Amino acid sequence: MALNNAYQSYENNQVLYAKKEELPLLLYTGAIKFILQARMAMEKKDWQRANDRIQRAQKIVTELMVTLNMDIEISKSFIVLYDYMKEKLIEANIKKEEQLLVEVEKMLIELQDTWKEALKIVRPA
Repeated sequence: MALNNAYQSYENNQVLYAKKEELPLLLYTGAIKFILQARMAMEKKDWQRANDRIQRAQKIVTELMVTLNMDIEISKSFIVLYDYMKEKLIEANIKKEEQLLVEVEKMLIELQDTWKEALKIVRPA
């Protein structure tokens, strides 16, 4: 239990002290992690855990949505994409369909990879 608390503290500190440009990457990583956990729970037919993990992923997608600067043109595309993801997560939770989670997971991984590349350009090593 102490190890879980230490890991949770580490994750919380990582978000609290992250640079602004790193936050989307951390959020993508967290959402992907929760979707993977939800998929594993679905395979075991642990619907309560699957529900919990999907809802956590939904909250992260919501956070990505509310932090968009809508004065920037690309944010209008991202809001549509995030809204689609959120709908698919809700649908996956209701219908207990793992394939819908896989669809969202793939989109998040693509965004995560793109964000990593963008960070390399903005902040070369």
